Amino acid sequence: MHGKTLKSRHQMSKTESKKKAIIIGSGIAGLAASVRLQHKGYQVVVFEANDYPGGKLSQFQQGSYRFDAGPSLFTMPQYVDELFELTGRKPDDYFSYRRKNESCRYFWDDGTRLTAHADQQAFAQEVEKVLGVSASIVLSKLQKSKMMYELAGRTFLEKPLQRTSTWLNMSVAKAMLRLPHLGIFSTMHQENMQILKNQKLVQLFDRYATYNGSDPYRAPGILNIIPHFEHGVGTYHPVSGMHQITESVFRLATELGVQFRFNEAVQRIIIQNGKAIGVKTPKGDYMADIVVSNMDVTPTYRRLLPDIKAPERALKQEGSSSALIFYWGVKNSYPELGLHNIFFSKNYEQEFKDIFTGVVPATDPTVYINITAKDVPSDAPDGFENWFVMVNVPRDQGQDWQALIPQYRSAILSKLKNSLAIDPTDFIENESVLTPRLIEERTSSTGGSLYGTSSNSRYAAFMRHSNKSNRIGSLYFCGGSVHPGGGIPLCLLSAKIVSELCPTP
Repeated sequence: MHGKTLKSRHQMSKTESKKKAIIIGSGIAGLAASVRLQHKGYQVVVFEANDYPGGKLSQFQQGSYRFDAGPSLFTMPQYVDELFELTGRKPDDYFSYRRKNESCRYFWDDGTRLTAHADQQAFAQEVEKVLGVSASIVLSKLQKSKMMYELAGRTFLEKPLQRTSTWLNMSVAKAMLRLPHLGIFSTMHQENMQILKNQKLVQLFDRYATYNGSDPYRAPGILNIIPHFEHGVGTYHPVSGMHQITESVFRLATELGVQFRFNEAVQRIIIQNGKAIGVKTPKGDYMADIVVSNMDVTPTYRRLLPDIKAPERALKQEGSSSALIFYWGVKNSYPELGLHNIFFSKNYEQEFKDIFTGVVPATDPTVYINITAKDVPSDAPDGFENWFVMVNVPRDQGQDWQALIPQYRSAILSKLKNSLAIDPTDFIENESVLTPRLIEERTSSTGGSLYGTSSNSRYAAFMRHSNKSNRIGSLYFCGGSVHPGGGIPLCLLSAKIVSELCPTP
């Protein structure tokens, strides 16, 4: 399964002429980069510290319940399909998914409930019915999100920002002419308040800041392009769960000849004459023509490049939020809940202040519940459900998470009682918990930050680390901690950018 190993430096044969690429880490960006670079003509070897691929995008079994360990929302599926189409395969032969009829169910403590339908007209009508906001205002808001994405998103998300050619094209010129309409000079919350005015609806649209671990009260209004991913393109769910994304791309990579070395952590990136020429692991030195780090950019420099002057300005940007996740096997079913469910806090602004000043526990956290058994019945025993219960929390800064777990657990159960008039306590058959500290241990994400750095500044996008080192030759970066950002779609785009930056062998 793990393929043949790359020969160490002293074993390398002079007759081997195919150029080699080493990728550090097999998160979804690393997997996608391995496919693209192997297809481009490199012999790719991926080094992974864990015994499984996927990073955060993995799965585990808890008794008779299956859980996706990390990301639970799937948007922009075309970026996954693209990997198979690029290599002449049919995506359906590897990967199947369905478009959802609803994106999320929302709950407030006063009993208000709203279903966000996938169809924009139906969603707008639902908002008008439940919240009293004109459907035309909602549709106008969604249209603006689409306009922002088409005007600026394609350029700033799909292109390397350090290339001059990125800036010398008509799309950038058009975007610059419409800067006031892109929310550059206001926050997400200010933009949403100006257009929507209704507090609950503003809260619903403000929450899209959490898609990259940011604070809507500080993040620039241009992040209001994010709703277009969900309401314009749609939300999807792989037929056997989110782990199918990892499994399908991993299968494609191995078929193409990518070699994987699991349980082999990289200790150093070998630099010679200002150029990355390979990596060092406990098992030896391995040479390559290019090195790609899918590891969080901060430990890449701190641990793998200790003798290289690090780009401190980029590394010291404010980190994104982290998460505290409870995985509950629930011996009951709740028809009022869907695949995705949000239970909002009463004071959203205070919640984000707490998250980004490190205050824990939040007295009234927003709670997200994902139940994949709604779509994949085999994920739980008949009549039961697998609850992925998440609250946004500060990244790890030395907090006593074991002491905080029962406090958050109590706050979550209290909110469910208030919003649903139910208490699942007696139905929780088994439980495990993922803390920011564990996230860091398992994925090398600094402090357990889910998305690398936050976007709590209008300059954040330009200060993210680039996909190609401007100090070390042949060294590239992909994944959620570098351009264009975190989340599955952007990680896949980072792999695409890296493949375009790498020279053709």
